[in-house]
Amino acid sequence: MDRYAVIGNPIAHSKSPRIHSLFAAQTGQTLVYDALLGPIDAFAATVAAFRAEGGRGLNVTVPFKLEAFELADRHTPRAQAAGAVNTLAFGADGILGDNTDGAGILRDITVNHGCPVAGRRVLLLGAGGAARGTVLPLLEAAPASLVIANRTASKAAELADEFARSGPFKPLGCGFAGLAGQHFDVVINATSASLSDAAPDLPDGLYAPGSLAYDMMYGKGDTPFMRAAREQGAARLCDGLGMLVEQAAESFLLWRGVRPDTAPVLAQLRAGL
Repeated sequence: MDRYAVIGNPIAHSKSPRIHSLFAAQTGQTLVYDALLGPIDAFAATVAAFRAEGGRGLNVTVPFKLEAFELADRHTPRAQAAGAVNTLAFGADGILGDNTDGAGILRDITVNHGCPVAGRRVLLLGAGGAARGTVLPLLEAAPASLVIANRTASKAAELADEFARSGPFKPLGCGFAGLAGQHFDVVINATSASLSDAAPDLPDGLYAPGSLAYDMMYGKGDTPFMRAAREQGAARLCDGLGMLVEQAAESFLLWRGVRPDTAPVLAQLRAGL
């Protein structure tokens, strides 16, 4: 039986085994999907052992996405742009590395939440790995503008410079204070602030009428970023559970050649939160 898994450290909390099991049942695919605890100092060896035992592919989560990029023999354009890999596919021609995070969040925003990105003013908060994987898909969606803001302004500027030739325009990079006076239709939080029960320190007035505030984090109820966005006038609030399901569907498509219907899977996860 074809074997797949998600590898990370820690990993016990992962919802990926349930998600992919639901995908497999829905699409009639016969496979096994497990959670694999990767030793911090033995990622490559753990992957090699899994592959030698017949593994067909891996999802990769914290803290191994950069190591997965280095391990892959080939990269998809979106993985190359992100500089990180969250999906490995094993074949006779070696290891293919992909990054499905950006595609996942874009599909969640545009399809599940019915919020177009094309022609909209988009703000991306953060300049780390989560933000990096999102920039190219956002640019390809043809927003009116894309601003990358980070607590350290120089990191946002560096990230914007990296994508200067990846779309019809260069994204702008700045610090949080540099956002004063600007207005956005879509605001995406790719910082880790919610993990520490905090929200980015943003100027007032960022949210345009009808705007959407999206946090990549998810859990029970609103995140600190979502609560702050509501107070500052965001019209719609979204957490990142849909992104988790949609990026998983992208991986499933890469491995199995079929795209599962994500709506019923997301509904089941929501019911279980």
